[in-house]
Amino acid sequence: MALGIYAPPADQTGSTAIAQDSPLFLEWATGATITRGLINISNPSATDGGSNYATFGTSDSALGMADGAVVSLGDGGQAILTFDTPIIDGTGFDFAVFENSFSDTFLELAFVEVSSDGVNYFRFPSHSQTQTDTQVGGFGSVDARYVNNLAGKYRSGFGTPFDISDIDDSALLDKNNITHIRVIDAVGSIDPAYATYDSYGNIVNELFSTPYTSSGFDLNAIGVINKNTLGVNSFSKEIKITLYPNPTTSQFYVSETGLVSVYSSEGRLVLKKNVESTNVPVNIENLTSGIYIVNITSDKGSATLKVVKK
Repeated sequence: MALGIYAPPADQTGSTAIAQDSPLFLEWATGATITRGLINISNPSATDGGSNYATFGTSDSALGMADGAVVSLGDGGQAILTFDTPIIDGTGFDFAVFENSFSDTFLELAFVEVSSDGVNYFRFPSHSQTQTDTQVGGFGSVDARYVNNLAGKYRSGFGTPFDISDIDDSALLDKNNITHIRVIDAVGSIDPAYATYDSYGNIVNELFSTPYTSSGFDLNAIGVINKNTLGVNSFSKEIKITLYPNPTTSQFYVSETGLVSVYSSEGRLVLKKNVESTNVPVNIENLTSGIYIVNITSDKGSATLKVVKK
């Protein structure tokens, strides 16, 4: 498999990073349980701030909208977040996890798992193509293009999105009733005694060690994109709308008339058009190549779709 096949850093063509103020986010995590890890799993006696465990931040730091406040998990530490409304496997990405990296390469990574009962968790298939011959140091760098389905891929202010459909079906997982999300620090060591592995059996090589109170993955927030609306009063309902051709090089058509709003993968509105006839195309020829979110609102309801611009 070729190296560097995945989405690049935020604000670059083809990036899947979603800005924290994106209108795609419908709500945020409302509950969190944190299990801290050591500040240096390879040296358990190491301390900082009087403790050998990560201590920076509190569980409340991971609640609500992404705002820069974080809770540090430590080596192999984890956080379980809950939500007022279950998350569903909808169109495109379903939620995004925010970390607080100060640059596009200072990436502390984490595995992400979902559960519909708080007992059985299912991990997103992840991939780390970072070389494993040399340890990435505590202030080293990781190329986002070599990382997929690991939280922490993007710098502060931009969430790493996840699509529940990436997880294999199971009788123990209701993909339209996700109530818990578990975030587990990836450690980053290439020493087999402490290493963690992606879904391909590769060691995840990233910043290690980080023997400070803020050790490990720094969880900022989890934003919900697709949520369960059953039983919730709403003036709009989801309807079946098709969009074609997809992918496209210059334009697309929608099967219902109404207001069409096109957002970049970062959540920025890039085009708005009132479609009065299904025979009239929406022209996106001037947009750069990438993935766009299309919201169509008609008299019958609304739908959110994804279109690929070649």
